[in-house]
Amino acid sequence: MKEIILFMALIFSAITFAQQKNITSIDSCAVIKESILYKKNAHASYYHDKFNGRKTASGKRFNNDDFTAAHKKFPFGTLLKVTNELNKKFVIVEITDRGPFVKGREIDLSKRAFMEIASNKKSGLVYVTIEILK
Repeated sequence: MKEIILFMALIFSAITFAQQKNITSIDSCAVIKESILYKKNAHASYYHDKFNGRKTASGKRFNNDDFTAAHKKFPFGTLLKVTNELNKKFVIVEITDRGPFVKGREIDLSKRAFMEIASNKKSGLVYVTIEILK
């Protein structure tokens, strides 16, 4: 039992470290090996700072420094790979909230996740490809 817990902690640490360095690859995530394309050319925006500390629809507290996102339909806890179509940078985020509620937008990313993939740090919108991780 101790070995299993240690192994899971090691996997979680590796994923967290890779996300912080923005070098995550599907192969480096031993738990996550395949993805399913959900949507290309989707509009992604990010949360305003005023939402920091507020409860999300899932009940978790929102933190703009986490790798989280809001989507209208995905179940809470779903992991998505969100790739900027211009520069091919990507992040892995967890769905913790509902939204966005602006017409034409597909996903709201935490500010940290958005800035990791944004080419222009002053833009509020990027075109992304969204993949569901299994």
